[in-house]
Amino acid sequence: MARRSTVQRDPRIAGDPELSAYPDIPDDLDPDRPSSRGRGAPRNRWSGGGGRWLVWAGRAVLWALIVVIVVNGVRAPFERFTRQSAPAGTAPAVSESGFPTTQGTSFAIQFAAVYLNFDGARPQERAGRLAPYLPEGAEAQFGWDGFGRMSAGAVQPYGVEVVDADNAVVTLTYQSSDRRQLLSVPVYYDRAAERFVVSGRPGILPAPEPANLPPKAAPDRDGTAERELRTPLEDFFKAYAAGDTASLQRYADAGVTLEGLDGAFTFMALKELVVPLAGGTTREVTATVVWGVPSGPTPSPDSTAPDPGQVGGKLEQAYLLTMVKQGDKWFVKDIRGAHRSVG
Repeated sequence: MARRSTVQRDPRIAGDPELSAYPDIPDDLDPDRPSSRGRGAPRNRWSGGGGRWLVWAGRAVLWALIVVIVVNGVRAPFERFTRQSAPAGTAPAVSESGFPTTQGTSFAIQFAAVYLNFDGARPQERAGRLAPYLPEGAEAQFGWDGFGRMSAGAVQPYGVEVVDADNAVVTLTYQSSDRRQLLSVPVYYDRAAERFVVSGRPGILPAPEPANLPPKAAPDRDGTAERELRTPLEDFFKAYAAGDTASLQRYADAGVTLEGLDGAFTFMALKELVVPLAGGTTREVTATVVWGVPSGPTPSPDSTAPDPGQVGGKLEQAYLLTMVKQGDKWFVKDIRGAHRSVG
């Protein structure tokens, strides 16, 4: 009797694809070879591959967002810091309405320097100099009839009245003869072209009178210290006028380097010396010095020079010196312009 085979037959139907223990690995290592398995339709050998690409793309987008957030987080405080630490004056001042007040004031000052100076003997010269500031078609002399003479200088900014983002009235102060006066100049700003033009007739106004200076009480004075300091300070100011560095250092406090006027003036006299009683070994000393202006020989009391401009003059100046006493000698720690006068 024939024996039955003990080998279990594959229950699959002939022609079915073989099962693999690694379903993610393609059955056929040659992707270009046509498949003979299945029921006439090739099997997708990269099942799940599209999903993995979507995962990687999502990760890339996520990392890009993280980088953007980090960069913005670092850049924002850095920009705030650089804006806060930028030195004043590096950018022109702009009013809240947007009018560039710094540039507009500079333009008005230049215009005023031309407008306030004229001579009937040279009208065309003024007209040519005014042209860069006036609108097209404006009168060449801008209100002057071509006669008379006027001279002005010391033109300085006084204030700006901003009308809107494109218009302002710039007020300037100037000196003409013995008068200090104001000049208001209407200015228009062409934002697109970044240019200015005088938009109307200027107006001359009176300048405010000087303020009333209230009297200041004189300090208690140390007569002994004033006598001690007079001769050393006279020698000090001689060296200070000449710019004699070696001599100056003999009067300077330890660690202090002093610079002089390098011969621009000559020392004439120490007119007044005020040493306050308070302060101990450190005093704030006020000295009134008479300098000689080196424009000519020093005039004698009975000199009758025909041209005073050719004769050397005198100029009084006030200084505040910080003096330090060491032993029986005084030394200069600092020199600067004096405070207000006692009156």
